[in-house]
Amino acid sequence: MHVYESAEDYLEAILVITKRRGMVRSIDIANELGYSKPSVSVAMKKLRESSYIEMDGDGSIRLLPAGAEIAEHIYERHQTLTDFFTYLGVSQEVASADACKVEHDLSDETFSKIKEHVRQTMSQNPEAVEN
Repeated sequence: MHVYESAEDYLEAILVITKRRGMVRSIDIANELGYSKPSVSVAMKKLRESSYIEMDGDGSIRLLPAGAEIAEHIYERHQTLTDFFTYLGVSQEVASADACKVEHDLSDETFSKIKEHVRQTMSQNPEAVEN
């Protein structure tokens, strides 16, 4: 399931926008990630050719199962790491930005331990990670 970090970012963005708005177009991804529309178009072509997404005639973008699996994996890492960093006292904005940097490179073993810690913390003290 190894894909480049940029592809992971695009797939995660598609998932997040879908959750937020229900429908995703290239311009939404460009706005979300701060990339140019031409850059997003090139990336969408590559993701489509790799069978991670499909695009309808009206330009709407949908994750295919392989793309959804990667997007959910990265999104879970992002959310868990953001929760962990905010629990440590980092502001929400910085925690989210740092999670985006770390989510791609963290080993499964380390992530698993952080995830376990966050879940234990939340079950014992839910407001501890909901700053």
